[in-house]
Amino acid sequence: MSSYHESVDQLSEKAKDISRALNSLKEEIEAVDWYNQRVDVTEDAELKAVMAHNRDEEIEHACMTLEWLRRNMDGWDDELKTYLFTKAPITEVEEAGSGSENSGLNIGKM
Repeated sequence: MSSYHESVDQLSEKAKDISRALNSLKEEIEAVDWYNQRVDVTEDAELKAVMAHNRDEEIEHACMTLEWLRRNMDGWDDELKTYLFTKAPITEVEEAGSGSENSGLNIGKM
């Protein structure tokens, strides 16, 4: 099943790679969720540790893919710089980062 919404023949190789990365990111995030749920409910300590390790590996994979997107797809770098590792309430970071004089938020890096 194709995940393309436009004719694959018209898409550039870069657009195809970006689509691959975005789909991979979705799959990694889904795997994180699945493992996290399993970790939450299992009562076997050793199994919990194994699944937590697997979950954390999926987080690593997601972060690696996110970094590839930051480097290769317009928009990611600016947005990640705006929202990641800030101290202000997440929903108020954009306003504070845009130079609003009345925001008074501390958006400094953590």
